[in-house]
Amino acid sequence: SVAGIENLPCELQRNFQLMRELDQRTEDKKAEIDSLAAEYIESVKNMLPEERVEHLKKIQSAYSKCKEYSDDKVQLAMQTYEMVDKHIRRLDADLARFEADLKDKLEGSDFENPGSRSLKKGRSQKDKRGSRGRGRRTSEEDTPKKKKLKGGSEFADTILSVHPSDVLDMPVDPNEPTYCLCHQVSYGEMIGCDNPDCPIEWFHFACVDLTTKPKGKWFCPRCVQERKKKK
Repeated sequence: SVAGIENLPCELQRNFQLMRELDQRTEDKKAEIDSLAAEYIESVKNMLPEERVEHLKKIQSAYSKCKEYSDDKVQLAMQTYEMVDKHIRRLDADLARFEADLKDKLEGSDFENPGSRSLKKGRSQKDKRGSRGRGRRTSEEDTPKKKKLKGGSEFADTILSVHPSDVLDMPVDPNEPTYCLCHQVSYGEMIGCDNPDCPIEWFHFACVDLTTKPKGKWFCPRCVQERKKKK
């Protein structure tokens, strides 16, 4: 994923350059159409029927080229969006795996150090009494307790300094669209509802109790209820 993201700026620059070139070709072709139209209007009275048809065909061909360039530009823009979206989904999946790894390491440390059990218990009780804020809760009491885990090693400090929930609790771009029953942005594996009128359309696997894509058509819980009501 990291290697792919490193190449992303170059790929974006290349796509945007191609889009600029298509724009320029379209503008050149529009200028050609204006010239052909002016020429046709000026000399149409003196043209033979065959010449008129030939001239109109040139104008029509130029319009077709304009449409072709515009379609190519739209297709390129869609490919660029999908390319960026693919990297975002990969990052979201990596963040989810990173959170799971952090949880495993924190749980595994309980079996290695008896002292860490009291630390976890103390943190759990403290979390229950903690504030309602989204961020990691810290206080002066946390500092000495960190040293009990593996003799205050740098690894232990790193693990304790990043709470697993912080990974997915990062602020969301307000311009990024949200989906699913949880009203969150897209991440990980998602499934689309086969109801064309579904107001949500896309759902995270975990939110609809799926681990793999089911065979055949799939309808979200909301649409299933609506279908039952109609029956």
